[in-house]
Amino acid sequence: MDQYSYIANSDAAYVDQLYQSYKQDPQSVDQSWQQFFKGFEFSLTYGETAGSTTNGAAKTNGAATNGQAAATKPVDASHADPSDREKEVSVASLIKAYRSRGHLLAKTNPLKARKDRQPRVDLPDYALSDADLDTTFESGKLLGIGPATLRKIMESLQKIYAGNIGFEYMYIRELDVKNWLRNKIEKEALVFSPSVSEKKRILEKLNEASVFENFLATKYLGQKRFSLEGGEATIPALDTIISTAADMGVEEVMIGMAHRGRLNVLANILGKSYESIFDGFEGNVPQQVHGDGDVKYHLGYSSLTETPNGKQISVKLAPNPSHLEAVNPVVEGFVRAQADEEYNGDFTKIMPILIHGDAAVAGQGIVYEVTQMAKLAGYQTGGTVHFVINNQVGFTTDFDDARSSIYCSDIAKIIDAPIFHVNGDDPEAVTFCAKLAVEFREKFNRDVFIDMVCYRRYGHNESDEPKFTQPTMYSIIDKRANLRELYKNLLIERGDVDAELAQRMDTEFKKQLQDRLDRVKQKAEIPYKPLRLDLDWAELRFAEPQDFEKSPETGVPAETLDQIGQALVKIPEGFKPLKQIEKLLKDRQTMLTETKTVNWGTAELLAYGSLLLDGRPVRLSGQDVQRGTFSHRHAVLHDVETNATYSSLDFIKEGQPKFQAYNSLLSEYGVLGFEYGYAMANPHALVIWEAQFGDFSNGAQLIIDQFIAAAESKWGIQNGVTLLLPHGYEGQGPEHSNARPERYLQLYAEHNMIVANVSSPANFFHLLRRQLAWSFRKPLVVMSPKSLLRHPKCISPLEDLTKGSFQEVLGDTYAKPKKVKRVLLCTGKIYYDLLDKQQADQREDVAIIRLEQLAPLPKTQLDAVLAQYGKAEKFWVQEEPENMGYWTYLLRIGLTLPIISRHAAASPATGYAKVHTQEQADIVRRAFD
Repeated sequence: MDQYSYIANSDAAYVDQLYQSYKQDPQSVDQSWQQFFKGFEFSLTYGETAGSTTNGAAKTNGAATNGQAAATKPVDASHADPSDREKEVSVASLIKAYRSRGHLLAKTNPLKARKDRQPRVDLPDYALSDADLDTTFESGKLLGIGPATLRKIMESLQKIYAGNIGFEYMYIRELDVKNWLRNKIEKEALVFSPSVSEKKRILEKLNEASVFENFLATKYLGQKRFSLEGGEATIPALDTIISTAADMGVEEVMIGMAHRGRLNVLANILGKSYESIFDGFEGNVPQQVHGDGDVKYHLGYSSLTETPNGKQISVKLAPNPSHLEAVNPVVEGFVRAQADEEYNGDFTKIMPILIHGDAAVAGQGIVYEVTQMAKLAGYQTGGTVHFVINNQVGFTTDFDDARSSIYCSDIAKIIDAPIFHVNGDDPEAVTFCAKLAVEFREKFNRDVFIDMVCYRRYGHNESDEPKFTQPTMYSIIDKRANLRELYKNLLIERGDVDAELAQRMDTEFKKQLQDRLDRVKQKAEIPYKPLRLDLDWAELRFAEPQDFEKSPETGVPAETLDQIGQALVKIPEGFKPLKQIEKLLKDRQTMLTETKTVNWGTAELLAYGSLLLDGRPVRLSGQDVQRGTFSHRHAVLHDVETNATYSSLDFIKEGQPKFQAYNSLLSEYGVLGFEYGYAMANPHALVIWEAQFGDFSNGAQLIIDQFIAAAESKWGIQNGVTLLLPHGYEGQGPEHSNARPERYLQLYAEHNMIVANVSSPANFFHLLRRQLAWSFRKPLVVMSPKSLLRHPKCISPLEDLTKGSFQEVLGDTYAKPKKVKRVLLCTGKIYYDLLDKQQADQREDVAIIRLEQLAPLPKTQLDAVLAQYGKAEKFWVQEEPENMGYWTYLLRIGLTLPIISRHAAASPATGYAKVHTQEQADIVRRAFD
């Protein structure tokens, strides 16, 4: 026993720490500890013995082993000897240990006994023995059961912490949060018993889940459906989550989930008709489909659901690709946008639910990124209910090979989110966790995890043979009864429902299945009541090819620009910015009031201000976006003495939307997914993600490929998210030169997105405004500048912002058309390198044409500009290597031009400044030779 005495010693130190806090301020410790310290004269004797717990533990054990009478009599604080008082401390420490590590004992695995994780909560670990079981201890007050025998204390601890639910929450640092959870867990778990109506509801939802899976297995034998069998308790769990949320005032729920059980959730939670689902199995094309569509287990849905208590709640399921957890940030962004616009920032009115697989939640880095967003001002959504369908295998990989952590849900601990591990074959325990999770989320507006340990009756999909890789597991599963049968029999055995009712439900279950097989009666779908932003989307249309022949007018009256400009140069009284900022504000004022020209940063801020004045939200996020990576934007200023912030765009006029500029966490994948979700919810918002450098979008490629490029075709969903990707060759090496425009141009097809490389502030102003001026929405990818932010020639007359529209092509204003023998087509920053050469050498025989929009290619506009140069030779000039950039795209779409560029290369750029300068000069020289 001495080998474990250090445990009792460390817990005694913990008790002493609590006691010292209690002496200073009784309210600083939990109420149960207050009662404990009041009822037990602790200070003097504990001070004498705490330091010698190891010896005391040995003495105590000896006394217990010899069966002394003191071991069985109640402990009286005023007359007890030191060994009795040490035992009191030991019992208190044992209770704390169960709270901290009892989950390691919990019977959460429905298939087999759990691995021994050495929880160390046995009596000898705390200098106690069976001889102490009938001794009464004051420590029972810590559990809310008053002074109690050790036997009763142990029984309570076993029931609460080592039953079919394992609670993890003791790592939470906020005392009020931890105390609330402990009180709910210890008081309600001991007496939890659903009402008869609740038990019937659970059985009904299990019936529905089983009917659905049985029906599909019978009618579509061998087809992929990613069955929920083995995890059917997901359906009553979701039903409970949504019903509890509605009862607590939640008006909307947004669900993100992977394939497993998705069709069952669509049918039995969102009320999608069987007939609609069958279309996916039959391969039929739904009516009014836009694009190429997607497989049945990727699709989303919306409905208006009524709870058992008669409450209505809007329920949405987000569409998602095969990369399982990629939908998580999209859901969070969607919820944030809805909370901002539909519910005036009240997060208690809308709730995100993320349903994970165990292997995915443990293995996908996006889960960590989204978890880190949970408490950040720019990304918080009032807490997410995470539900893990833990079937103990990922595709064909055992969990021992899928993670290093004990639990798949350990990621929750980084934000102090509680975790409820629960046996998936105990649907009552699952629904208890579901209800508790919602109550916790609504009270504290923070994340909570339910880890439902279950199994997968078949392989990853219905054509797999799971016994290839898990033969022993599946020999157990093969013999295991269906959960619906297990629960029905349990209810009869306990007398919760009589045999007649169970038989009637069984008959109805079989009839329901037969009806589906015979006639597929369920045709009516639960109606969906559109919300305001849904109706706003309905007013938009899908784009047509002719929409890109000419951009809409996006000019802004001079008076409006002046109003915005005044706000941009004004700071509140007493606000002290850096000296450099004072100069920047003076330069801004000079541009706006004297020279009547604007640089890049000023034109950008004027665009944002003009949209805000139109009542359009503007949201900008990314690393360092408030000032801009290259310190050009300074949309948010900081006081040098107080670090207080000031956003001038918030103070153009009363009642305007706030300008949302959030410096993001160091994430691309998660943040871009979030912004995509935000834009998916709100068609009136200009939503921008700016990469610190353009190539940082590499880390977000999955969102780009599977959402931004393909969502309109796959799911009929429009999105106007904008990506600003700093791009340009300035000798900064491979990773800080190239935003990989060729990737976006390769992804471009069917007018699915806009790809641009803009070279003038005015044109950027119109490009941003065009995003919301269109009567449709398209993602916009901009190869945005770096050196051009301060280039003396990269300025625009203020007048150019007051009229006109975005110019897809910019012609040459220097060369004389009749003299021109060579036309150089280019895009972006290299234009200024070519311009310097053209004007320095007075080359009126060489025209430089800027292609400001690459995709869709503005062929009509380009042909009109080129027509004036007749048969002059034409070249494409780019600073990117030949195999990168734009040239291969231009060839693909039929614009056949010889190229002047860097040679094809494996790396985007050289890392040596002198080599860069030589290469750049060589491109310019060859362009004019």
